Amino acid sequence: MTTADRALNRATLSRQLLLHRSTMSTVDAVRRLVGLQAQSVNAPYLGLWSRLAELSLTDLLADRTVVRSSVLRGTQHLVLGEDYGWLRPLVAPTLARAQRASFGRIMAGVDLAELASVGESLLAGRTLTRPQLRDELARRWPSVAPDPLAWSVQALVPVVHPPPSGTWRRGGTTPFTLATEWLGRPLDTRLDPARLVRRYLTGYGPATVKDVQTWSGVPGLTEVVDGMTDLVRAGDRYDLPGQTYPDPDTPAPVRLLPEFDNLVIAYADRTRLMPDEYRRRICVGSMIHPTVLVDGTVRGTWKLRWAKDSATLTVELFERLSRVDQDEVAAEATRLLELAAPDLDRTLTLR
Repeated sequence: MTTADRALNRATLSRQLLLHRSTMSTVDAVRRLVGLQAQSVNAPYLGLWSRLAELSLTDLLADRTVVRSSVLRGTQHLVLGEDYGWLRPLVAPTLARAQRASFGRIMAGVDLAELASVGESLLAGRTLTRPQLRDELARRWPSVAPDPLAWSVQALVPVVHPPPSGTWRRGGTTPFTLATEWLGRPLDTRLDPARLVRRYLTGYGPATVKDVQTWSGVPGLTEVVDGMTDLVRAGDRYDLPGQTYPDPDTPAPVRLLPEFDNLVIAYADRTRLMPDEYRRRICVGSMIHPTVLVDGTVRGTWKLRWAKDSATLTVELFERLSRVDQDEVAAEATRLLELAAPDLDRTLTLR
């Protein structure tokens, strides 16, 4: 890694709270990261645990400070309720495109505006699971495959998925609630893509326009960035003014990041974190595997398995590490096991 590459890597780790466990509050950390990928219910917890000295996510979901919904790239994320109001309208076209790509042919005869209106009426004043919503919609469109109807409402209508669904080790059938009712306020009517760019650069910069678009799923941001004349530009990368950058030689501790972690998924060009050969091992189809960071870059994957009375964490390294680095990987993996399975027999395997 060149000095310039290392400087970019350390700047990224600093923005991502990965040079040390921060004393920042959970609310401020979620705000910094904008959204935490939440397709896997445990991933946001483990991602924040890797970044923070203390963590209080479940309480924030319960009191509606944080909500779970489809936003960035049309996928499940945890975001602050205050951010959902401006973010969801901005990504609405992305969600609509995803709906057409997935179900356009199946639902060719369905008026999507009518579907959204019916779905919103069915959810008014109550929470329905996806199967319950599906069955209600099937009465109105009996000749249409029912599951795509419910999935389409999720894309077309601003909904959130209230707890306990989505909390630590609580998966199962997804509940739907109208976002405006859950949050007690309307969504923003004014779209502000420049706000999205600034928030991204706060947590992920320096970065290119293509990086922002890859992370957000929002296309056409070149003109927006061109109009943000206060941004600092170096080559094809942009950053906010007044940023400070860590020394490229700043030590970076070992971290075990969960599947779909923000750091790994947030860039079109991920060479600041890993070579392309490792990217192909991490990013397989639609899956982004959990990663092991050593000296700030991806060096392997890990997997945690629970059984009735035990838990096993297996680390698979992509290359030979020094004894010091191996010991640090083992120590961090042990801490993760203790967090995830405090009352079970625990086994750690490095290979």
